[in-house]
Amino acid sequence: MKRILCFLVYKLFLVWLPSTDNSFFVSKWIRKIRSGIACGCFDQHGKNINVEKNADFGKGDGISIGDNSGLGVNCQVRGPLEIGVNVMMGPEVRIMTAKHDTSRTDIPMCQQGHFPKQKVTIGDDVWIGASVIIMPGITIGTGSIIGAGAVVTKDVPAYAVVAGVPAKVIKYRK
Repeated sequence: MKRILCFLVYKLFLVWLPSTDNSFFVSKWIRKIRSGIACGCFDQHGKNINVEKNADFGKGDGISIGDNSGLGVNCQVRGPLEIGVNVMMGPEVRIMTAKHDTSRTDIPMCQQGHFPKQKVTIGDDVWIGASVIIMPGITIGTGSIIGAGAVVTKDVPAYAVVAGVPAKVIKYRK
């Protein structure tokens, strides 16, 4: 019941509050209220999380988010999803956990259904740039940076900096 109530309050009211870019004097209160209610939707949540304006997390089923992590402005995420601690997420990020089955050619693709959902795991201390798309089943290693606009189709090693479409390692932080 609590999850349903939190979901309704978030979707009907809190999703529309301004983003918390710290230029507005009540930003910290908006952040606390929106994130506090959104936490009631997630399976697990840490302390001091940030859920930005218009973040779309469905009903929050299967989502775990660690301390000091956030969901960016206009992001779209679905469970099963595990986000570590100290994860920064830019605006317009999409994290996919399901994809369409397109294996048959004798029936339209829209009638073939979906493959089973695949969990996305994001390690600790990760920075996900603006407009990144992360495909189902991906693991992003600790300390990684995902460049803006990247499409992540393969696992990202720890401390890697990746960019491009599809995302490729361009250097390592260590």
